[in-house]
Amino acid sequence: MAFIVRTLLCIFLLILPFIASSQQYADYPIQPVPFTSVHFTDGFWHQRIETNRQVTIPAIIKQIETTGRVDNFRKAAGKMEGKYEGRRFNDTDVYKTLEAIGYSLAVHPDKALETYADSIIALIASVQEKDGYLYPARTIDPANPAPGAGRERWINECGSHELYNSGHLYEAAVAYYQGTGKRTLLDVAVKNADLIASVFGLDKRHDAPGHEEVELALVKLYKTTGKKKYLELAKFFIDQRGKPHDSEPYPESSSFAIYNLKDYKQDHTPFIEQTEAVGHAVRAMYLYTGATDVGVLMNDPRYLSALEKIWENMVSKNMYITGGLGSRGGTESFGVHYELPNRSAYTETCASIGNALWNFRMFQEYGDAKYIDIMERTMYNGLISGVSLSGDSFFYQNPLESNGRFARSEWFDVACCPPNVLRFIASMPGYVYALQGNNLYINLYGSNTAHISLQNTTISITQKSDYPWSGDITITVEPENPIKSAMLLRIPGWAQNKPIPSDLYRYVDSISDAISIQVNGESIPITLEKGYVTVRRDWKQGDIINLHLPIAARQTAAHDSVQADKERIAFEYGPLVYCIEEVDNGQNVLELIIPDNTSFKPEYRPDLLNGVVVLKGKAMTAQKKLQDCIAVPYCVWGNRTIGRMTVWMIKSLGKQ
Repeated sequence: MAFIVRTLLCIFLLILPFIASSQQYADYPIQPVPFTSVHFTDGFWHQRIETNRQVTIPAIIKQIETTGRVDNFRKAAGKMEGKYEGRRFNDTDVYKTLEAIGYSLAVHPDKALETYADSIIALIASVQEKDGYLYPARTIDPANPAPGAGRERWINECGSHELYNSGHLYEAAVAYYQGTGKRTLLDVAVKNADLIASVFGLDKRHDAPGHEEVELALVKLYKTTGKKKYLELAKFFIDQRGKPHDSEPYPESSSFAIYNLKDYKQDHTPFIEQTEAVGHAVRAMYLYTGATDVGVLMNDPRYLSALEKIWENMVSKNMYITGGLGSRGGTESFGVHYELPNRSAYTETCASIGNALWNFRMFQEYGDAKYIDIMERTMYNGLISGVSLSGDSFFYQNPLESNGRFARSEWFDVACCPPNVLRFIASMPGYVYALQGNNLYINLYGSNTAHISLQNTTISITQKSDYPWSGDITITVEPENPIKSAMLLRIPGWAQNKPIPSDLYRYVDSISDAISIQVNGESIPITLEKGYVTVRRDWKQGDIINLHLPIAARQTAAHDSVQADKERIAFEYGPLVYCIEEVDNGQNVLELIIPDNTSFKPEYRPDLLNGVVVLKGKAMTAQKKLQDCIAVPYCVWGNRTIGRMTVWMIKSLGKQ
């Protein structure tokens, strides 16, 4: 009973802000079904979500405690002696952990975990200064702030991360409030946001945050509180890009010598005039995510026009096959068009998370499956590779080739990625279903149950599938009362012979299998609109949809302009990108050649890597000898031994 009450409370808190703000600004036409209403019951995401809850949360709590991140708050509160330890943005690792805990508590009450989180929140509240300022990097010793913080408040905003820290505070506060109903952290966030709104504005201080994040977080705070000044402040910060700022210039360093500093910060031109994805990839994704929120809610077509151009540029010229973003390590940034090296690919886990967040918002506005295609590709590959199967070690970078000296770590000096992937996985069920009026979008597949409010009734959806290992999905519909509604089933691009919605990657082989849909045993015509098949009918209890997606091993090639992938192929299977590892194929794995006349076959291996489909075929050595070759999903590489790995394999130029 307590769980039911808490679930109803969470749902009420999720919809309350929409009621409060409905007469102020618009909102997305498509709304996600809350993650609290969707539960994976088996398979790929069920395993990951349970590991995230049971292993990753305690592992990261241990890290933020032992590495001094929580101690920084204790020092700022006068409970400990000492100076600020670590990077000036380390507070965000604490905030993101609290955000993930809020998501977890919303679906899995845990008194001990909640008590711990409450104690950290009380500590944070005690650190906040009277006017709302919250930045331990300066509060501990105002005369000697942490390196990069600036000698005064806001004076080095381009590099201080004060507003970046505040953004993650707001996201944590909203999540914890929605997960528990407790306001302490939300009150801290509101007080801090009110301070920032009093400092920055058209007739106040003019600055563009150096590391974007506060923009999208302010929108969340607006939706939760109904205070429209937060949304307006988010727009103000975005509109400051490409304009003169009051803060001191970001300090030049040798690491930025190869990149234009204005581009690096997406500050080279006003946002509405931007047309390409540039600069630091994580900052860019957070900017585009926040700008999508602002553009939709404030009904600014100039924002949406810019975002469409930037998205098209990114997907057609600057994205890895894994959904990873950012080719240059020195600046963690995009390179020039088609600059997609494999071994030196930076492809930060946080950038993949940002890619997923942005694409889901674009879907909410346009209802086009191409955005979910990119989100799904990113989730299954460049994002989830960022955490080990055991849940306690992480990749910061996710290269597409390794010389054998690359492995996951338990933690990093700059540790933004571990708690970021923690919070994403905890809230991942919220991306499965979405509503637009009486239409239910089914975006992602896998065994799960969902309870969805539709019209004046509740409809229960049960999916059963081994997706992504199988393309067969059974969906059982159980409305409390018969209901006339449309269900929109996403047909992934990979099932339509198109890996991504551009010509950056293409399949070089074909399959004869076809998409099919049946409702209660009767076939439904496959008529696609924006990547969805619409099934409209009077639904009653026990109606069953059977969806078959033609899943098979596919060979993929890159655009001819991608020099790193010339005369190479990659393997895919459904939404998964594959790689070959030394542990399966020997030390010559980077030199293996895939003959033109060979094909790879899928084989499910329940004993391997928590159960995966491997692709088996023949490869040729440099000495022209054939050997067995096994490819595994890229998302699980590096979970056995440290060794060589590659996604892009040499392709024979002639018959062997």
